[in-house]
Amino acid sequence: MSVPRMPALRRFAPVLFPVYGALMSITQIVAEVSSGTPQGELLADLAVLLLACALLAGLPRWPVPVVLTLIVLTGFAFTATIPAAIATLEVASRQRPRVSCLVGVAGILAQAIFGLWRPMPGLPYGWWLVIVVLAFIAFIGVGMLIRTRRALIDSLAERAKRAEAEQGRRVAEARIAERAALAREMHDVLAHRLSLVATYAGALEYRADAEPAKLVSAAGVVREGVYQALGELREVISVLREDTDASDRPRPGLAELNELVAEARAAGTPVRFDYRIRDGETLPPATGHTGYRVVQEGLTNARKHAAGQEVRVRVTGEPGTGVRIEVSNPVTGADSSDGRGTGLIGLTERARLTGGKLDHQLTGSGEFHLDAWLPWGGES
Repeated sequence: MSVPRMPALRRFAPVLFPVYGALMSITQIVAEVSSGTPQGELLADLAVLLLACALLAGLPRWPVPVVLTLIVLTGFAFTATIPAAIATLEVASRQRPRVSCLVGVAGILAQAIFGLWRPMPGLPYGWWLVIVVLAFIAFIGVGMLIRTRRALIDSLAERAKRAEAEQGRRVAEARIAERAALAREMHDVLAHRLSLVATYAGALEYRADAEPAKLVSAAGVVREGVYQALGELREVISVLREDTDASDRPRPGLAELNELVAEARAAGTPVRFDYRIRDGETLPPATGHTGYRVVQEGLTNARKHAAGQEVRVRVTGEPGTGVRIEVSNPVTGADSSDGRGTGLIGLTERARLTGGKLDHQLTGSGEFHLDAWLPWGGES
């Protein structure tokens, strides 16, 4: 889509072209009167001038027919030369080069005919042809230059428009990606925290005959879990409101897995934890955080779908080979919530964004197995 160019000039072109042509041609009439041109010939030239100026009004709408008609008139009267030159320049600035060249050839032929039957006093015919050819070459050349410049401006304007649209699209995609990351973070954090609260709340509900000290302890854990969940929720919401980067917040990594496992054990989930990471201090933060979330989601799912069953967690890795995380547990089908699988979808996307991969499957023996691999520099 081209940018509009000089709309006011184009709107008034049907008036401007005839006026300009008439003003330029009047000088020719004055010159002919001064040179003693016969009255009949002078009247004929004036009539051709008026016709040529009238034709210029239709130049913006019918450029090629108008310019060809004016060129034909130049073969009969010299007063049509200026309007024909204006039309030639306008056509050359807007039509294809082939059309412009054909118009130029037609103009040269018409002027050559005019020079034969009405030669210019004191100017040899050969020199007349040279002047005519050079004049039309100049008209066509300047017109093509204007056309090329106009096309270049249109191209640059279109490119700037596309760049602006692309920039807007990238900003929108970045915002969507950031909000998706916040949504994954909110799910991972709250699902884990609330599943712990649900576990202790269930103990309070079904073990009403437990010792008062244990009931008080369980109630304290529920209260603390709710406070922690609310605090984490407020933190995520504050990031959304302030439109800041969620990656700036401190995030847990593999070093915090011991605390996560201890928390799960305290909630009544037996966990067999095998941790074999070498040079963990060189692990990229993004990889460590993703690994933490994988284990967290595995423990949360086990607590929901296999309450009280043993969970096996194995984390191994070293620089150059990557991090391997395996979480497996029996599935009893204790939970059938509609949200099943949402966390695994988010984990799969997390792993993919870090350059890794994640698979999960339910084996024939009724065991759920979660297997993730995350890069750690130098992997091929």
